[in-house]
Amino acid sequence: MIENRKETGRKSDGLQPKRQDMAPRYLIGIDQSTQGTKAILLDDFGRLLIRTDLSHRQIISEKGWVSHDPEEIYANTIRVIETLLEKAQIPAEQIAGVGISNQRETSMIWEKESGRPMADAVVWQCARAEEICARPEVEAHADEIYEKTGLKLSPYFPAAKFAWLLEHTEGAKEKEAAGELCMGTMDVWLVYKLTGGLSYKTDYSNASRTQLFHLSELKWDEKICGLFGIHTSSLPVVCDSDSCFGMTDFEGLLPHPVPIHGVLGDSHAALFGQGCLLPGTGKATYGTGSSIMMNTGDTPIRSKNGLVSSIGWKLGGKLVYVLEGNINYTGAAISWLKDQVRLIDSAGETEHLCRAAVKDDDLYFVPAFTGLGAPYWNSACRGSLSGIGRTTGREEIVRACVESIAYQIRDVVDAMGADAGICPESLRVDGGPTKNTYLMQFQSDMLGSEVLVSDSEEMSAIGAACAAGIVLGILPADVTEQIKRTAYHPQMDEELRIKKWNGWKRVVVIDFVTA
Repeated sequence: MIENRKETGRKSDGLQPKRQDMAPRYLIGIDQSTQGTKAILLDDFGRLLIRTDLSHRQIISEKGWVSHDPEEIYANTIRVIETLLEKAQIPAEQIAGVGISNQRETSMIWEKESGRPMADAVVWQCARAEEICARPEVEAHADEIYEKTGLKLSPYFPAAKFAWLLEHTEGAKEKEAAGELCMGTMDVWLVYKLTGGLSYKTDYSNASRTQLFHLSELKWDEKICGLFGIHTSSLPVVCDSDSCFGMTDFEGLLPHPVPIHGVLGDSHAALFGQGCLLPGTGKATYGTGSSIMMNTGDTPIRSKNGLVSSIGWKLGGKLVYVLEGNINYTGAAISWLKDQVRLIDSAGETEHLCRAAVKDDDLYFVPAFTGLGAPYWNSACRGSLSGIGRTTGREEIVRACVESIAYQIRDVVDAMGADAGICPESLRVDGGPTKNTYLMQFQSDMLGSEVLVSDSEEMSAIGAACAAGIVLGILPADVTEQIKRTAYHPQMDEELRIKKWNGWKRVVVIDFVTA
C-alpha cells in the first residue's frame, strides 16, 4: 500500500561543495540496453540533470531469432549525445568524462580494418546457438566450463553466439583466422566506434559474462575458446572497469576528446550505482529481463542452485565477485500484454488493473516464452496461464503477469541464500517496472523483507558515470550514498503469503521443471 512507503537516503546537496573558483565539470553516462540507448548528464555533485533516449528496432525472424543492427545502435548513441548537449545548454568543453553500461551478452562480429559489421548482433535473449551447446564435443566439457567461467553451458552466453556467427556468416571464419575480425559484446563495439577504431577493449565484468573468461586466472581461457572455434587473439583486451578505454569527441560534438573511464555491464553498473559495495548486499534491475545480483566479495562462489558467478567489477584496483540470477522475461511480459494480446495500451495501466482484479485467486502466469532462466535454466519449456476460473478476466490476467515478476525474483533470491548462506537483508531495486507500487509491495510481501526503490530508473548509466567520475577525481568515493529511496515493507498475512508462494512453486516445478 502507498501508506507503507517511506523515503530513505540523503539528498545530493549533502556532498561537500566544490571550490567556488572551479568551473563546473560534467559527466556523460551511456546505457546501451536491449530496447534502446540512453544518455544522462551528471553534474559534479553526482546529480542527474538530463536524460535522453532513443529506441532501436527489434529484428525478429520467422524462427523467432532476435537481432539488433549495430550500426543503428551506434548512430543512435551519437544522436542521444547530440540531443543531450542541446538540452543541457552547458559549455561542451566542461564535459570531463564518459561512462558506458551495456546489454551484456548481445554478441557481434565486425571487420577490424573497416569497422563494418559482418552480421546483425545476436541478442542475449536469442537461443539460436542452442545446437552448438548441444554438440557432444562441447557438452562433454560442460562441468569444466562451469568450473572455470562460473557460467552454466547455455546459448544465452556469447561463447556459443560467437561460434554461431563465425559458422553462419560468409567469410567470417577466414577473417578470424587471419586476425582481421573483431568480436565482442556491445561495450566493445561502442568503445571501438567511439574511439575511431583505436581501442579494442572490454572490462572484467563484461568479459566474465562471455563464458570464455577464466574467473580465477583472469584471462581468456585457451581451451574453452578452442571448443567454440575461437582464437584468443581475436578477443578484446580485458581492462579494469575504471581504466581509460580511449578518448572520444562523439564525432565532433565535443570541442576536444574526453576519456571513456568507466565501462561495466549494465547489471554490474547498477549494483555499483546502488551502493552495494559490501558482501551480502544485493539489487534487482527490472528491465526487459531482470538481473538479480549480490556482492560476494573477493571470492567467487560456485552455485549449486542454478545461479552463476561473475566478476562484479575491478575498480580502484579491487576485484569484486558476484552471484547472479538472470530472468529472461519480466518487463517483457508486460510488453507482451500490450503488443501481442493487447490487454493494455501502456505499462502504466497495470497497477490500476492489478488492484481491480478479484483478490487472492489461483491464477498463475509463467512467462517462459523462450524457456525459463535462473534458477531453472530450462530452455525447452514454454509459458503458461494456469488456474483459470469463471471469474478470470482481463484484470486477473494482467495481475498474474505482474505478479510473475515478483515470484521469479524471489526464486533467485532464495537460491542466493542457499548458495551464500545469507540473503540480502533488503533488496535494492531499479528500472521502469519499479514505478508500479502494486508490484513493489507484492515483491516485498513475497520476499518477506524490505524492498528499496531508487528514485532514479537510470542506475546502470549512473553507476558507469560515477565510476568514471570517481577515478577522474570529480566525484567522491562515497557518491552512491546520496541515493534517495522509497522503502516497502511486508504487509501480507503470512498464511496467504505461503499459500501464494506454494501455488507458484507447484506450477513452475511440477508443470515445467519436472515435466
